[in-house]
Amino acid sequence: MSSYHVVIIGGGATGSALAHDLALRGIRVTLVERGEVTSGTTGRHHGLLHSGARYAVKDQESAKECIQENMILRKIAPGSFELNDGLFVAITEEDLAYYDDFMEGCAVCGIPTRTLSREEALRLEPNLNPEVKLAVQVPDGTMDAMRLPLRFLATAKHNGAVIKPYTEVLSFLMEGQTVTGVHVRDHTSGKEYDIGADIVVNAAGPWAEKIARMAGVDVPVQPSPGVLVAVWGRYNNMVINRLHRSGDGDIVVPQRELSIIGTSSWVVDDPDKLDVPEEHIRLMYEKGAEMIPALKHAKMRAAWSAARPLIGSRGATTGRELSRTFKCFDHADEGVEGFVTITGGKATTARAMAETTADVVVRKLGLDIPCRTREVVLLPHTAYYTQ
Repeated sequence: MSSYHVVIIGGGATGSALAHDLALRGIRVTLVERGEVTSGTTGRHHGLLHSGARYAVKDQESAKECIQENMILRKIAPGSFELNDGLFVAITEEDLAYYDDFMEGCAVCGIPTRTLSREEALRLEPNLNPEVKLAVQVPDGTMDAMRLPLRFLATAKHNGAVIKPYTEVLSFLMEGQTVTGVHVRDHTSGKEYDIGADIVVNAAGPWAEKIARMAGVDVPVQPSPGVLVAVWGRYNNMVINRLHRSGDGDIVVPQRELSIIGTSSWVVDDPDKLDVPEEHIRLMYEKGAEMIPALKHAKMRAAWSAARPLIGSRGATTGRELSRTFKCFDHADEGVEGFVTITGGKATTARAMAETTADVVVRKLGLDIPCRTREVVLLPHTAYYTQ
């Protein structure tokens, strides 16, 4: 193992994938997370394995990232996904008018599609609105929001990474304009101590801007929450999407014996201060029922919100106008050495985000070690607890 040491801030999907990537390259890794791993945005998303089709018209960079990673994750994390595909359904004439742009976008992005007639769609999903006009089948899937990150973490631990949950970064250690580590508090013991590092990576999702400010740099992250509603009953076996531009309540994801309706979108300054507006819950029911009428009277299991870490200026109003792509910032460009931020993206693209970031880290360390995460099959999620 290399003598170089990298500290990763954030135990969500991206930080977990990065710990795995760097550990595979022989780098000594310590990951710190202020709560339990996956307790932030990662543990609160739909659990959708994106085909990229949702972004194929207006955000093709994100769409291409999603379909490429979708296929890689199927290989390296077998058994973690329900490969049930997805349907984009046209309910209205307005939806139908979107069909040509949608099909062209999917073709450009390399997303496989199959157009189904009304009758074919209803045979596959009998609870669909009988007014459905056609549907397009794409390779969406579903996943437990926490199990894939746990597989990254389990494999990282197996390769020597140290994972420290309930460990919050309070400040950076600095020598001049170089970050040399972090000062942390262990919330289980109350103890504060320093962790030295050759490079610190900020993988804190919607909290990335707050972390970056501690080092005196700016990261343009716009936290954009959305409400999701889980109802009792599995009303669809495939992921059901509305065939239109991304909007409120236009995805229903089957999860075990539940159906997850999502999501709304707004923007906030502080990702720790999220609410779950009643009108957003009602909107999820209303919009979900346009695709699957039985959802209108389904019993709610839970409602929650999660903040997306979108890259963009504070001028956004809903978050829908911002791309779902990701970006890695080497803050040496701003005069602060030894500090890198990765943010944006989606759970589906966490491995790719980690590869991009790990490439930056090893170059900064003067190493030439290739990425192996496209081929290495991950340990099962249970190995995180049983090693």
